[in-house]
Amino acid sequence: MWQRALRADPLTNWGQSGSVTCSLEKGFLPSLKNQGKIRGAYPVPGSTREKLEPSGIVHNSQKGEVAQQARGTSHPGLSRTVDAEKLRKLLNEIKDGRVSVDEAVQALRSLPYEDLGFAKVDHHRALRTGSPEVIFSQGKTTQQVVDIASKLFQQHSPVMATRATREIYKRLKDLHGHVAYYEAARIVLLGSMPEPRWPGKICVVSAGTADLPVAEEAAVTAEVMGNRVERLYDVGVAGIHRLLDNLDRLTAANVVVVVAGMEGALPSVVAGLLSRPVIAVPTSVGYGASFGGLSALLTMLNSCASGVGVVNIDNGFGAGCLASMINEPPSAGA
Repeated sequence: MWQRALRADPLTNWGQSGSVTCSLEKGFLPSLKNQGKIRGAYPVPGSTREKLEPSGIVHNSQKGEVAQQARGTSHPGLSRTVDAEKLRKLLNEIKDGRVSVDEAVQALRSLPYEDLGFAKVDHHRALRTGSPEVIFSQGKTTQQVVDIASKLFQQHSPVMATRATREIYKRLKDLHGHVAYYEAARIVLLGSMPEPRWPGKICVVSAGTADLPVAEEAAVTAEVMGNRVERLYDVGVAGIHRLLDNLDRLTAANVVVVVAGMEGALPSVVAGLLSRPVIAVPTSVGYGASFGGLSALLTMLNSCASGVGVVNIDNGFGAGCLASMINEPPSAGA
């Protein structure tokens, strides 16, 4: 899903500051060109006279307005997630005369982003990358995280917030109900955990128990992105027999994420045993001379084993994303 780009879609050339210019093949939507600013929140249907069209757009029979389908529905319309498939469906309905140009403009109002003043919520990211925006909670107030998550959840499910506190979880649960908190990973998930979509598997390995927060961030991130994840923890080089006893679990994976602090030697050892890509994640775990993870980072960057890629210190989220991209079958992102 992460390889998807706008090249596969007829809608191109997105403008700046919430504006959009459309150029469509075969003459679709000619009057949309240079429409100007169309950003903003989808209106929510509130009348019993509204009816749901095949595109997932709600029409008000009295006013003729296009409104977003109410949150929580499973109908495959643009109202939940703006992705390539749903955009193509909308364009075909315009071509067939089932949806007017004005209705399409209304349905696409939140592209490319929604301005909250303190944040610009990127609703367009699911179309560009195949996955909606993820909230990095650290450095934000609880209210800011809640507001961003609530806006995202109007159009995407699930919504994930990393480096989240229990206070954020409680606030979101009070507002939306269907919220899970993965405490070890420090991740809040608004909506349901998706079922695995790919047959391949990702293995997340940690050198020590102290590395679990970063390892769990990588594992939960990969699961949210639709992957099967195997966990193999506390198998560091100080007791290498623990790793060798689980070699079959490593070789069964398409990609291995290896999380380690201290001297950071474990990714090189794992890469020397496998014909699989290894994503190395240095952690800030260690004594003074580890320099907050810099020692492990430099060790991993200087690995003599081939097939090792390195992400930033404590960046379990980045490792989970990259592992998901590698694990996804090539045809899925076409």
